[in-house]
Amino acid sequence: MSLKSSNKTDVNTTELVISIDPETFEAAVEKEYQRQKKNIQIKGFRKGKVSRKLAEKEFGEGAFYEGAINSLVGPEIDAAVNETGIILVDRPSLEVLSIDKAEGVEIKAVCITKPEVEIADYKGIKAPKQVSEITDEDIDKQIEMIRKKNARIVSVVDRPAEMNDEVIIDFEGFFGEEAFEGGKGEDHPLRLGSGQFIPGFEEQIVGHNIGDEFDVNVTFPEDYQMVDYAGKDAVFKTKLKAISYEELPEIDDDLVKDATEFDTVEEYKNDIRAKLEEAAVNQAEASFENAIMEKLIEKVDAPIPNCMYEHRIDALINNFNQQLRQQGMDLKLYFQYTGMDMDSFRETYRDRAESEVKLRLALEKIAELEDIEVSEEEINNGLSEIAASNNMDVETVKRFINVNEYSEDLKVQKAVDLVKENAVIDNTPAEEEKTDAE
Repeated sequence: MSLKSSNKTDVNTTELVISIDPETFEAAVEKEYQRQKKNIQIKGFRKGKVSRKLAEKEFGEGAFYEGAINSLVGPEIDAAVNETGIILVDRPSLEVLSIDKAEGVEIKAVCITKPEVEIADYKGIKAPKQVSEITDEDIDKQIEMIRKKNARIVSVVDRPAEMNDEVIIDFEGFFGEEAFEGGKGEDHPLRLGSGQFIPGFEEQIVGHNIGDEFDVNVTFPEDYQMVDYAGKDAVFKTKLKAISYEELPEIDDDLVKDATEFDTVEEYKNDIRAKLEEAAVNQAEASFENAIMEKLIEKVDAPIPNCMYEHRIDALINNFNQQLRQQGMDLKLYFQYTGMDMDSFRETYRDRAESEVKLRLALEKIAELEDIEVSEEEINNGLSEIAASNNMDVETVKRFINVNEYSEDLKVQKAVDLVKENAVIDNTPAEEEKTDAE
């Protein structure tokens, strides 16, 4: 292989012309013939016993050219790309310019390349960082959770259902006189006021007694997930079978001893406050970082190939689909519930994908400008942590992780840390900041 020419024909586009010498091409053609040989059959010859010369006479001299070229393209393109030093962000578009047994093969590869990003003023970015104050009300909400975990369920027999009661109902939904799919349930538990059912359904159970049979009239919301039901009036034939409510215990030292690792209410509250304060600090730190990164994205100045956004959308959708499969669903079923198709679904990820691509490019450029490197020790320590958290050994992790890509990820994280360390906390209200700027 030899790289005949390399020309930048447009922004982020480079055309390579690659020649493959006759000897290399001939060896590839012979290899392709040997691969296909067992399936070649010509009248008068047993299958798999046809010579290459005879096969080329029967099917044409170029019978094995396509397979031979395909086998060469990958390695030859990789070699040419390495020689030029360009970085691809998509598969090259290929065109065979010429094929000749004596002269070899000439191929043109149109390559979409990684954009050269310009990034400036990435030190000294201003962003707000405010730690939320933990109030007694916040602590009381946590206390209420332990009360609910230790609540006693009390059956009701002497009054009608009220909001916040737990009820057991049978129901069947109808459009006119026709029952509809998915609208029937027996011995269904429901907490009134939870919003689990269609708006207006739960309120119509209030005031009924155990044993009552009654109609619940509702209208499905216009944006209901089952598009065939959206906006339709429905009647649910309903029977109220049981009523109960939660009786919450008083919070005292005895309850704390039974339900926690602490001996007194005061100790428990102090622990809650400490944990909430730590969470508030972490949240403020995360919000600070997000604000900095958003401003960094705004500083990215470069035309970015659309394929980079599309590849990122592909990755995000693949991750989402894996999450669905863990829940026993897939995208096809998800689209049925939401009324979306793949095109509209992809658009929901576009803004996020564009931001993530720009941010990655910015951080990679900062890592380059700051000569950020990662040591072998840092890589091994990181892989060891991944192995430990997944109950695997490091060598197994290396089989699943591209170590070079992981090394780049560590560089990017160091760039994030550098930008954060040089950022400036600025809690000036947005309107005041705008006025100052003007």
